[in-house]
Amino acid sequence: MATNDRLSDISPSLADTADFVNADRGFIASRKPCLIKDSTGKSVWNNDEYNFVNEHPCPATVNPKLWRQAQLLSKQGLYRKAGIIAIDPLVSTECAKAALELYQSQRGVRSVKAIIYSHSHIDHYGGAAGVLPDSKIGPVVDDIHIIAPEGFMKEATSENVIAGPIMRHRAVYMYGSTLPRSPVGQIGVGLGMGTSQGKTSLIPPTIDIKHTGQTLTIDGVRIVFQMVPDTEAPAEVNMYFPDERALLVPECAVRCMHNITTLRGALVRDARAWSRYLDETLVLYCEKNRTDVLFGSHSWPAWGKEEVKGLLEDQRDLYAYLHDQTVRRMNDGWNGTEIAETMVLPARLRKAWHAQGYYGSVSHTVKGIYQRYMTWFDGYAENLWKLPPHEEGCRYIRCMGGVNEVLSKAKLFIEENDLRFAATLLGHVVAAGDQAGGPPALRAQGKTMLADVFERLGFGCENATWRNFYLGQALDLRRGDRPRNRFPSTSAKFPPSLSVEQWLSVLAIRIDGDQAGNEKRRICIDILVKDTQETWRLILSNGALTYRQQDDYTTGVESQLDLYMSVKKHELQRILTGKDVQEAQVLSGDIQALNSPFTGGHYGVEYEAKQPSLNSTLLLRSSHLNSKTVPVCYK
Repeated sequence: MATNDRLSDISPSLADTADFVNADRGFIASRKPCLIKDSTGKSVWNNDEYNFVNEHPCPATVNPKLWRQAQLLSKQGLYRKAGIIAIDPLVSTECAKAALELYQSQRGVRSVKAIIYSHSHIDHYGGAAGVLPDSKIGPVVDDIHIIAPEGFMKEATSENVIAGPIMRHRAVYMYGSTLPRSPVGQIGVGLGMGTSQGKTSLIPPTIDIKHTGQTLTIDGVRIVFQMVPDTEAPAEVNMYFPDERALLVPECAVRCMHNITTLRGALVRDARAWSRYLDETLVLYCEKNRTDVLFGSHSWPAWGKEEVKGLLEDQRDLYAYLHDQTVRRMNDGWNGTEIAETMVLPARLRKAWHAQGYYGSVSHTVKGIYQRYMTWFDGYAENLWKLPPHEEGCRYIRCMGGVNEVLSKAKLFIEENDLRFAATLLGHVVAAGDQAGGPPALRAQGKTMLADVFERLGFGCENATWRNFYLGQALDLRRGDRPRNRFPSTSAKFPPSLSVEQWLSVLAIRIDGDQAGNEKRRICIDILVKDTQETWRLILSNGALTYRQQDDYTTGVESQLDLYMSVKKHELQRILTGKDVQEAQVLSGDIQALNSPFTGGHYGVEYEAKQPSLNSTLLLRSSHLNSKTVPVCYK
């Protein structure tokens, strides 16, 4: 936390303007206005919403270090003249197209020779169609090379398949989607300013990068690739341009501390591997002064051999230190919270602007590393079987003498500026809900007080994602809502780009196990997918749906089958998304067997049988409450 009271005490020093010099170096032109719309005229990205960070001094409602980061990240435009090899073409086609138009306005109309995806997150490939020639049937690839690390398609299509609904919900808080862009709202996400809301695309690669040292020459430009899998993304590469003496590190070394674990939810990343790959980058491309400039996909370049080497060494040491010191203390018996509370970075890293916790933080990085090795349990038996928040809140209120006493004590902690514990006390009141007791006005006061505390915590945060979580949930409380993670799930997603196996994994987690588990009999179904020559066996028993691919796609009807049906892949996709498909053929069995076991409430799926023709058709429809569509963010 920091305030505006004593700017001279802030470390690193705000008088250090080197980052601003580097960020403006090579500037040619910017897009004015930087408002990008889709074909209907709807705004998909408006960078001008952040003009206030450059027009006014930092207010008391924003951490000065985070304000500085927003000033740097909000810069946009064309820097340095080069050929058109589009690397990481943004998240939406509209923004990628606008970027290409800016380039062509300064350099003339030139064709795109290649697109390179550095890794499998959508903000690095979603806009690809926007830089490709268009036709009536969509983007034209033809002679344009699409290059990506091996495993890209599998990882890109599986991202968020299993936990997508809850990740999207938490991403709304993490990225401040509901907040105004203002000094009292969202001022970026620490790694960038936010994500656009336009159309996305997934153009499959035509060339896979399979090993470190693999070299391609594209339109006369030599590119040497370094494989860095399972760092910030499962499939990822760095790129070295030997003739330009330039190094591209898209995610592993950015202008802040990155996320080892993300607040929106994801598997904890391997900080040790992350650090070791950065060391390999140094050896491969910085020894013997081989690199003059380092650039990335999210932030401004570093110029000069010594600055490049120093930045990469600092980033390597940052993740190594956090990993090793967390594990050392973990092995001494400390739990994740205790380690996070006492972890202090070495002086050089504390003073480095590019190691500040704008996106990742020391606190939640340490807890993520602990979780990776030791799971959620901290080793204390009293925490082994804790009550849920509602039940715990009710008991705390009863022990403290009622809701009025809790609010009184919370006020004392607020006056002492112990906002963290005040939030804990008030959180019990909100979690208890109507069972907190006392008149409704007191419970409403508890929400208002917690919103005030969240705002004060958010205004002090140097971490943008923490700020967005605090302010987003304060906004919920002021609207009378309780911030929540439990909500009616959105409908099951079965996009055509996924494999049948991935569709079935989505289907399995949509089954209402409580209801299906009451079925007394086992149900077995074979689905022949004709055009992909796959047969999948689905077994529903004990409330669990398991599935496996049969060895022979011509597997016939067996005695234990309740249903055997034949479809093409696109027909199966239509069935799973609730569309009636006449051609879906039941070869054997009783389609009515599907009705009862697959019926779910708000958290399941519901099937019903129809017979529009001689061929029975299976219809799946999602049973859910309407919910607002939110942007998908991957970081």
